[in-house]
Amino acid sequence: MKKMSPRTRVLTGAVTLAAVGAATFGAVSATAAAPASSGKGAPAAAPAAASGKDTRQVDRLTTAAATKAAEAALNAANRAGQHVTVAVVDRDGNTVVTLRGDGAGPQSYESAERKAYTAVSWNAPTSELAKRLEQAPQLKDIPDTLFLAGAVPVTAKGGPIAAVGVAGAPSGDQDEQFARAGAATLDR
Repeated sequence: MKKMSPRTRVLTGAVTLAAVGAATFGAVSATAAAPASSGKGAPAAAPAAASGKDTRQVDRLTTAAATKAAEAALNAANRAGQHVTVAVVDRDGNTVVTLRGDGAGPQSYESAERKAYTAVSWNAPTSELAKRLEQAPQLKDIPDTLFLAGAVPVTAKGGPIAAVGVAGAPSGDQDEQFARAGAATLDR
């Protein structure tokens, strides 16, 4: 048998691996797409439906509304000559939109998101939450939170559905002022 060069062995191995991968992917895809059947010609079982007592509908801020709020907060900061980042998170603390203004510092991106996460988690402005640290300093140890002024929750039907967080101005009070300007643009 003729000995293959290292280059030929690598190429042959890569082609073989690709063929095995494609065959495996095809088999898995075909299996996943095949409807389950309980017998010859029997229809597949219908998905289970939860009853009304087992479910709850929740309000969520749309992406368009989150963008509107972020732009309003950024515009308020620009009018004041401040370079900030604005983050809007949903009711679960997940970032919906983040706008980093021209000249905003690199730390402002994460700070804005963490402030917004903190505000929606406790349904309170972060300026109020920062004051609570005096009675419960261990709060600051909760992951992904930031107890500095600069974020406000957005509520609907008495509960938080989002939060606007701002970071980068010289003071948290200014950050929170810009966050309030963003939240004020939303219909509640």
